[in-house]
Amino acid sequence: MKLFDVYPLFDITPVRGEGVYLYDDKGEQYMDLYGGHAVISIGHSHPHYVNMLDKQLRQIGFYSNSVRIPQQQELADKLGALSGYNDYHLFLCNSGAEANENALKLASFQNGRKKIIAFEGAFHGRTSLAVAATHDPSIQAPINENANIIFLPWNDEGALRTAMSNEIAAVIIEGIQGVGGVRMPSISFLKSLRTLCDQYGVSLILDEIQSGYGRSGYFFAHQYADIQADIVTIAKGMGNGFPVAGVLISPDYKARHGLLGTTFGGNYLAATAAIAVLDVIKEERLVANAANVGTYLIDQVQALPGIKEVRGMGLMIGIDLHVPCAPLRKRLLEEYHIFTGTSSNKNTLRVLPPLTLTKPQADIFLAALASCLKLTTVNI
Repeated sequence: MKLFDVYPLFDITPVRGEGVYLYDDKGEQYMDLYGGHAVISIGHSHPHYVNMLDKQLRQIGFYSNSVRIPQQQELADKLGALSGYNDYHLFLCNSGAEANENALKLASFQNGRKKIIAFEGAFHGRTSLAVAATHDPSIQAPINENANIIFLPWNDEGALRTAMSNEIAAVIIEGIQGVGGVRMPSISFLKSLRTLCDQYGVSLILDEIQSGYGRSGYFFAHQYADIQADIVTIAKGMGNGFPVAGVLISPDYKARHGLLGTTFGGNYLAATAAIAVLDVIKEERLVANAANVGTYLIDQVQALPGIKEVRGMGLMIGIDLHVPCAPLRKRLLEEYHIFTGTSSNKNTLRVLPPLTLTKPQADIFLAALASCLKLTTVNI
């Protein structure tokens, strides 16, 4: 049997990870400034994370949600305390797409409506309704086409006011657009969104799957605008590589048996991985580190020649070049052994390192980037 060929692959085989570094089967070291799509939040193979998972696996790895799993409540308590959403409820599942599917379903259950507002550049997942709310027709099969999705321009308050009505079930928006090119919603846009959702009885869903868990320098990126969502979806950095996701749900939404469900969500290992991540984020003050090192990186990159624009907050950074970034990204990887990412904008380089990144490590990247920019400019 062959693998279904849907991923363009680098000819690199990582066999070990430690902190912000990967090591391949030839013993070469790579700096990981992409974290597998912002998944690696506390660094590769963090000792506390490894020890907790090892201990849990030796006791029990899985049983379904038909029994009490105390780790789920421990996770909920710690997540509530760190995130500022302590009075919300937590539903655990497996992936960001699944979290968004459940969030949209909950919104429709809550107000009995069907229409959903999403935004140009959005990426919310690849499952049925999540991919319909993703602004990329190339990954939507005909069966995913959904007339209930309304796409609006990014940061356009006038278009938002015009589109809002009593037919809208939910507005779904990323705390910071990731695949869309690290684009931030303005404070005024988020505040208007919150006001209009309240006015029309619409559920406000904040997709913090990539931008959450301290990556922005806030626990959730939308908190920089001092607003609160009705529903928050989380995944990626939540498990540091272990598949786990969740939905934070306002206490105004009432649960009933059978309303939502999952086989693997919240299992012993998944909950333990997520607890370990929160422990490390708290003990090592990684949200503050993301803010400090991220601000330093953004300031330094902005000063480099050949940069068109730098966007983002904390350690979620988009670097716009005047030309496609693929050659520069290739050079960073092959010559300097540094992983970075791309976005739907071919000129945008995405930087999503572990939240443990230090300033000396950031300086290594800055020196490599400066060198590559000079070479790219010469080649133009």
